[in-house]
Amino acid sequence: MKKSLFTFLLLMAISACDDNCEKGYIAAPQLVPENGKMSPEDMHRLGYLSDPQLSPDGHNILYGITYTSIEENRSNRNLWLCNADGSGKVPVSRYASSVNAARWSKDMKHIFFLQDGQLWKAPFYVGQLGEKVKLTDVEGGISDYKLSPDENSLYYISSIPGPVSAPKDEYPDLDKARAYVTDQLMYRHWDHWVTETPHTYVANLCNGIITKDNSFDILGSEEGYELPTEPFGGAEQLDWAPDSRHIAYSCRKKVGKEYAFSTNSCIYVYDIVTGGTVAVTTEGGYDTDPVWSPDGKHLAWISMERDGYEADKQRLFIADIITLEPEEEGQNFGLEIGAKREVAASLDADVSGIFWTEDSGEIIVPAVVDAVQALFSVDLGKPEPELRRLTPEDWWFGFDVPFFHSQAEDGSMTLLTAYQSNLFPSELVKVTVSSDGKASYEQISHENDAYFASVGKVRQEKVMVKCADGSDMLCWVLYPPQFDPSKTWPAIEMFNGGPQTALDQSWSRRWNFGLMAQQGYVVILPNRHGCTGLGQAWKEQISGDYQGLNMQDYLAAGKWIKSQPWCGKLAGVGASYGGFSAYNLMGIHGDLFDCFISHAGIFSEKMLWYTTEEAWFGNWDNGGLMQYAYEPGQIGPRGDGITFGGMQQAGAPYSNVAKAKEHYANDPEAKLLNWHTPILCIHGMMDFRIPYEQGMAAFNAAQMMGVPSKLIIFPEETHWVTRPQNCIFWQREFFDWLEKWIK
Repeated sequence: MKKSLFTFLLLMAISACDDNCEKGYIAAPQLVPENGKMSPEDMHRLGYLSDPQLSPDGHNILYGITYTSIEENRSNRNLWLCNADGSGKVPVSRYASSVNAARWSKDMKHIFFLQDGQLWKAPFYVGQLGEKVKLTDVEGGISDYKLSPDENSLYYISSIPGPVSAPKDEYPDLDKARAYVTDQLMYRHWDHWVTETPHTYVANLCNGIITKDNSFDILGSEEGYELPTEPFGGAEQLDWAPDSRHIAYSCRKKVGKEYAFSTNSCIYVYDIVTGGTVAVTTEGGYDTDPVWSPDGKHLAWISMERDGYEADKQRLFIADIITLEPEEEGQNFGLEIGAKREVAASLDADVSGIFWTEDSGEIIVPAVVDAVQALFSVDLGKPEPELRRLTPEDWWFGFDVPFFHSQAEDGSMTLLTAYQSNLFPSELVKVTVSSDGKASYEQISHENDAYFASVGKVRQEKVMVKCADGSDMLCWVLYPPQFDPSKTWPAIEMFNGGPQTALDQSWSRRWNFGLMAQQGYVVILPNRHGCTGLGQAWKEQISGDYQGLNMQDYLAAGKWIKSQPWCGKLAGVGASYGGFSAYNLMGIHGDLFDCFISHAGIFSEKMLWYTTEEAWFGNWDNGGLMQYAYEPGQIGPRGDGITFGGMQQAGAPYSNVAKAKEHYANDPEAKLLNWHTPILCIHGMMDFRIPYEQGMAAFNAAQMMGVPSKLIIFPEETHWVTRPQNCIFWQREFFDWLEKWIK
């Protein structure tokens, strides 16, 4: 009966769209692939599913789908609803302006969401929203939020003025003058000048429209700190306790040069009644993603051990929470922090999310292992927490943090989550694990199934390639539809960024390996030394050795694919550290590669040291390999060869550390005289992580050497390319370059 109702509602919604859709709403396109081949345009116009939320009664899933209009050069995200088994999909909103962070009210009568930088609430009827009501009018807008469990309060993220000022801040009569002014590090993040600093505010939902005037700042007078930490932190860096009184949060309470060199973010608990704060952690590297257990007796978070090393192992920690009996209501803090401990220490991989089961007895985490993001459970009910893998090794998918868990009487477990692979974007999936560990999955959403059924099927396999040190390197290989080994095929080798990331099972709208294969290329994805998901030792090896084993790994993967009887010419492509790899291999590959493409690559490591923003990264990875240390008040060198201005800078070009000296002496610029292979250099002008002058320098150098080369600079793009028409232009230029040199 319910399925029939939803089918009826879907038909009604489609037929009524002309009347109910706001002008500017982007609907699902009718995609018809040309010659059965996916194009860059089709890939961008697919429906992209995100942020699923199960209804409080467990019957329905609310989620967003983003559609893109290349002609209008914009995307539009609206809300959809389906049954918990994936059936009965209906549109819930049809706004012209995107809707984000949609959340159910406890009674399921309303949906909260962000739109145009403010929080709204709309009544929810079966399959549709009523007239929305604006809940906030916060100056500068809201970027994220979370409701308290009792729905009486919320915290939201907005901004205060940052350390970078403008002329009018000092001289009000110069309101048309434009300049960025600072007297401290760090004044830029990946994609923006720090003219604003994010802070988190708490407000009562029952006192009328919310502004900063009737909200209070969790950091109070600690104005210089960020909450959440820039540039990628959001509401997931805070969490309400079940008592709706306490908020756990992650914060790096440092500014200036200390902030630029340290990764020591700590976990704190804030009490909205007393205004007090207690520290859960005080030392080490990043402590992030705090999540309370449903019973409020534990707090879990992700922790790195070493300050200054952003690629340290991401460990799962929990703390016991002790509830205090109030002497007088609201007069004490209400809780204290008990014992803290690492759990799942045997997992030699990075935990990337936390989900508590409803009984607070188990934590489910995703982690990349052997180039696949799998799900693991940690049973806290045992004397020693017990770790087990839930998704089998032969499931070549990347699984997100679950949003639902249930345990049957027979001991079987059911999870709802989203998954993706190199062959399709995110879809909803149900995972079932029996009491004896046997697992099965069922995809329950089908946003793009019809399209993928109409294009040729890309095949992928896993191969192991022998490395220079005798170890085996895991590589994915994707083959074009209609691949015939008796014919000759051009190949692409991918150089990944990071450098501490994985080439796993994932879908990108720029570096899309399935799209590359669809165009008739064999694609090899080598998980070289430094990649995550193959153990901490494998990941950590790359630090201080950018010129070493990982470069030999790329050469080994290239030689492997070139040795295949069907392989013709080979291109090497990559972004960020992958772009650095392209520039570096230009000087050492001999004649293995026939062309290169470098996006946002590093050409001169010395120039990057002085112009990038995250000093901690180079200070460790460029050969320093030392934890953060600082003594304020000092000027110039201490005389130990590693301390300058009171700051440990062992990874600097002026350090006397041997690995650092070797690093700078052997960067891509140093190998320029060996360049002879055609290269395409691409960069975003708003890239502050690797400033665009690096791409210009590489192109200029290639031109000076007489090497066939091309430069593309995107004036509005950052480290990434995000605007739809820029994305399409990027893809066209990418494939045009490959067509010219290797097809």
